[in-house]
Amino acid sequence: MRPSFTLGIEEEFQTIDPETRDLRSHISNELIAQGDRLLKERVKPEMHQSVIEVGTSVCRDIKEAAREVKGIRANIIDLAHRNNLRLAAAATHPFADWRSQDIYPDARYDALVEDMQMVARSNLIFGLHVHVGVEDPETAIHLMNAARYFVPHLLALSTNSPFWRGMETGLKSYRCKVFDKFPRTNLPEFFPSYSEYMNFVNLLISTGCIDNPKRIWWDIRLHPNFPTIEFRVCDLPMRADETIALAALIQATVAKLYKLHAQNQSFRMYRRALIMENKWRAARYGLDGKLIDFGKRVEVPMRDLLEEYLALIDDVVDELGSREEIGYLRRLMEEGTGADRQLRVWRETGDLVKVVDYIVSETERDVGDPVPLDMKATEQC
Repeated sequence: MRPSFTLGIEEEFQTIDPETRDLRSHISNELIAQGDRLLKERVKPEMHQSVIEVGTSVCRDIKEAAREVKGIRANIIDLAHRNNLRLAAAATHPFADWRSQDIYPDARYDALVEDMQMVARSNLIFGLHVHVGVEDPETAIHLMNAARYFVPHLLALSTNSPFWRGMETGLKSYRCKVFDKFPRTNLPEFFPSYSEYMNFVNLLISTGCIDNPKRIWWDIRLHPNFPTIEFRVCDLPMRADETIALAALIQATVAKLYKLHAQNQSFRMYRRALIMENKWRAARYGLDGKLIDFGKRVEVPMRDLLEEYLALIDDVVDELGSREEIGYLRRLMEEGTGADRQLRVWRETGDLVKVVDYIVSETERDVGDPVPLDMKATEQC
């Protein structure tokens, strides 16, 4: 059965004090409550109270997903303004200190902090998660295996966390290194079959390593509650158009890999350790670095590899109706990622407050006015 390739998109935003430009958490409970009344299940709390997570419903295609992403952003930005807050889309805050942030009052977050202690408390990061509908689990595990290769490329395109606690880190995605401290992160191993994958999950549960499969936080995973492959590697981009373009690329990647799979053609598999080398390069240098072409055994500039990537998926783009959205990636390659643009403001001003102001302005860019959203009776991914 051909997968549906439906889309679900989740974004984690920062709540900003407009006076200090620091993260502000003490009013977020009320913001969550108001957001729930306005947007129903599209708004959820995260572990830190200065994090607001929003998510689309299950979308049939990228056009529908784009309308929801922009509509939700417009509404939650408006709601933040009405609560004397601002919303910021970046994967770390330029100077906030996790030690001063409150934990959201919820039993599951209490349990997480009890289990992981400072590792959990310090995890003040903001990501983009994209779900692609693949209903058959055996097909999904094979597509997940193949899609691991593209995780570094997706990270390089999304990098948006060059600062941590007031310091320039030297990395384009420092969020990756913060999250590395969690167990069961980074790339999954290769699984020959869905049954072997489930044997692994059940072993972790039966031995008390985890109490449910959602405690597996890989860069790409089979979602335990939805028939989707969930891509979790991306930093949260600043602009809604960047989120939409990345979601379109992820969807096209899964569709292309399925096309090869259905034709009994396999995408070449590489060891996890080799792909992790490329992930490090993507986190460190973003678009300005080089990744390794393991087949040719040479380094290749990131932008050249991305052109090869776009050529690879080109034959599924029109069928998915996403050529315009994927075309935005070339603009992203020209202008730089959020990390590149944050660093540009920092070089020009030497002022991290100005960097926060820039992030806020980019977060609000091109989302339109808040409008009522169609509250479809579909599950949120």
